[in-house]
Amino acid sequence: MARRKHYNSYDDDFKATAVALTEIPGVQANHVAEALDIHEVMLYRWRMEMRRGQIRVKKKNIQIDPDIKSELKRLRKLEREHNLLQEEHALLKKAIQHSLQKKEKSLNSST
Repeated sequence: MARRKHYNSYDDDFKATAVALTEIPGVQANHVAEALDIHEVMLYRWRMEMRRGQIRVKKKNIQIDPDIKSELKRLRKLEREHNLLQEEHALLKKAIQHSLQKKEKSLNSST
């Protein structure tokens, strides 16, 4: 496998904004990384660099667009609902299989 010859470089403002997005309650870092098309490990490294003060930000208070914030919250809610529906679906499939096996056994034992 060939190594990449060109790597993306991000300025401190972009890094600080990405880190600020991860600090929104209910938003996971891996979702932010996916939305920004960066690797999760890079985002975690930026978070560590922010804690250490290695990332210099011109503004102390980073403002996040309210639309983006609400969209990330909505995405998280939809993902939770989707996971719940997948679990319910799997349980229903198991219940149907169990009832069919029980019915099959009762038919075989009566003959």
